[in-house]
Amino acid sequence: MPPRPHPTARQKRLGIELRKLRERAGMSGSAVAAFLGGERAQVSHLESGRYGVSEERVRRIAAHCSATDKHLIDALASMAEERGKGWWMEYRRVLPLGFLDQAELEYHAVYMRAIQMLNIPGIFQTAEYARELIASGVSDLPAADIDARVAHRMQRREVFDRPNPPKFEAFIHEAALRMRYGPTEVMRAQLAFLHEASRWPSVTIRIIPFDAQITGSVHSMLYVGASIPQLDTVQIDSAFGGGYLDAEAQLAKYRALLDSVEAISLDADESGGFIQNIAQGM
Repeated sequence: MPPRPHPTARQKRLGIELRKLRERAGMSGSAVAAFLGGERAQVSHLESGRYGVSEERVRRIAAHCSATDKHLIDALASMAEERGKGWWMEYRRVLPLGFLDQAELEYHAVYMRAIQMLNIPGIFQTAEYARELIASGVSDLPAADIDARVAHRMQRREVFDRPNPPKFEAFIHEAALRMRYGPTEVMRAQLAFLHEASRWPSVTIRIIPFDAQITGSVHSMLYVGASIPQLDTVQIDSAFGGGYLDAEAQLAKYRALLDSVEAISLDADESGGFIQNIAQGM
């Protein structure tokens, strides 16, 4: 079987975690390859996410590396069985791979906490708002590509339709509510939908008002909680692309950032009224 040319972010993460198991055991890639009865290149492909790996093989590698964290091993074995067959794969040859990684990350989240400074979080955008935002950010994007990006963004919201949806806490700056990405009617409808979403059982929307004192650098990001903390992920959001962070020191830094933003945000009830007041003033 040839290596995957474009492994997903989650497939890469599984490979990274397998490499960490090997390195903590002080083993070389060649030693693990010999145990598996293959070549060193095979282990390299496994650890880069270019080769799939079965649950049984994950457990064999963990045992060979004397790993004792049962919760981590179980979580990695579960990841190995996913096979990357989510709805987002329909867009594999339509959208850039980063869009697929975003949907996959959200789909497998246990909980999410987000900061958005300049626009409404994508998962809570209306189709009209998303279209205005996408069209304004990419020059000369074909209409079919815009349609696909909007459709993909709307479909991401399916995570909230599950029997046990992930908890989602969003901290949104007042600037994001006031930025005009489209006509007034589009903005009003977007704010109305955001207010509606804030009343969904698993969703909490909290507004950071202009008069809140922000300490340090606060930027848009998404913290995705996994079944165990070691597998949490931070997605950095910017106009020029995103990236994923998973080192413990990085995760701790962004947990602290979220806590600091929580301390200066309005509570959920105040935020709901705040959103409505801005919409009425447009």
